[in-house]
Amino acid sequence: MEIIPRSSKGDELAGIPLQTVEGSDFFTEAIFASLEKGEADIAVHSLKDMSHAHFSGSHVFAVIDRDDPRDIALFNPDTEKKISRGETLVVGTCSPRREEMALQFLQKALPQLHPAGIRLQVKPIRGNVETRLQKLARGEYDATILATAGLNRLLRDETMGPVIRSLLKDRKKMLLPLLECVPAPCQGVIVAEAYPGNEKAVRVVQAINRLNLFTEAKSEKDRAQQYGSGCEQRFGVTTIRTGNREYLYAAGVGAAGQSFVHWYPEPLVPAWKGVLFSATDRMRDFFTYKRTRKEVTVSEPALFISNYKLCNYPDIPGLLQGKQLFVSGTRTWLEMARLGYWVEGSADALGLENFLPVLAMPLFGLPVNAVHILTHDSAALRWNEKGYKATGLHKTVPQADPSLVAAIQQAGAVFWSSYAQYEWYGHLCAKEVLHLCPGGETASALQKAGIAPVIFPTIKAFEQWRTSAIR
Repeated sequence: MEIIPRSSKGDELAGIPLQTVEGSDFFTEAIFASLEKGEADIAVHSLKDMSHAHFSGSHVFAVIDRDDPRDIALFNPDTEKKISRGETLVVGTCSPRREEMALQFLQKALPQLHPAGIRLQVKPIRGNVETRLQKLARGEYDATILATAGLNRLLRDETMGPVIRSLLKDRKKMLLPLLECVPAPCQGVIVAEAYPGNEKAVRVVQAINRLNLFTEAKSEKDRAQQYGSGCEQRFGVTTIRTGNREYLYAAGVGAAGQSFVHWYPEPLVPAWKGVLFSATDRMRDFFTYKRTRKEVTVSEPALFISNYKLCNYPDIPGLLQGKQLFVSGTRTWLEMARLGYWVEGSADALGLENFLPVLAMPLFGLPVNAVHILTHDSAALRWNEKGYKATGLHKTVPQADPSLVAAIQQAGAVFWSSYAQYEWYGHLCAKEVLHLCPGGETASALQKAGIAPVIFPTIKAFEQWRTSAIR
């Protein structure tokens, strides 16, 4: 086998943002031409860089691999000092999508160490991964945003792995959440391509195609066409898997300037009699929390924190010191940032087990036994029974608020945001009540209890459905 390297127009225009240049397929067009001229038999691309028009055209394609689709923000070691002094952080990106989503998120998700908040400034950055990390290390930027997939693949490479590992040393990481910082369509996907007139190459490409990944990629490309295309896009489309099913998620700002958030498909919700009660409207009324364990020692390098309320105990800051911190969802992340903590990533409220493969990827290298879960007592018991390391710091004490009890008793449908709510209050429901919940551990625990709930991908997805479906 002979490998023929090709430079691209995107490489030649490395000094300017591509959204300022007319056209598409900046990184792939020259390689298409090589196939048509017979100079090569098979081309290999990042599918994210290929236009929908070409992917849907006459050439033959195989999707052969997909790595994690998320973006990751990388910061220099002095970032927290700069924040505490009120200095502006210079963030390198040339992506309107990242600028639209990631910068808004980072302003809230970085440790809030100064009364004036976080100040960010965008500065264009171009070049390959190694070049961008070198610019970061030289102090030309305080941070940059890259595709997680590219870093993972380079870290696995025998030649480039040590180089990238050295450039990442001491860099602070923030894995950007899927729902707030939606990846570009097909980010992390590798595609092989053959010219249809080259029959031998076509047979090879067809043989290596992974149909499930091809279908996923085609769905993302097709859906993205509804909102716009090209390097100027300010939205993302990605596939999200829960323990229950697979969804297509699209969010951002479309070509016409409209903001949107869409899940495909939406859950099928049967009709019900009476009112819908959502636990999200009464979160403070369900429980008080009583501290049960006051001496906690954790030897694992990483902590997964299920609820920001766990951080309110006076001895917890010492426990968190020097640990890699990951959280269950965005709300916990932002509350911890408000308290001054650096959070490295979130399970997007999709459940820890959904997130564990992400922690194990090369960028973090955290196997299951390197992660310790901090949660409440009954949840810790369930995690321990499944073989995970977990500690409960408090127990939930039901308040039995009379108005809350009455609301649940009278409801025709109930949305539970956590299994603990059902565990303590589910017996109040009418016999024919319709149960709804988010995916992840809540759905699994309800199903184990004999309930067949209508499952939404996340609490946020339920709230979006409720806003549009119930008027």
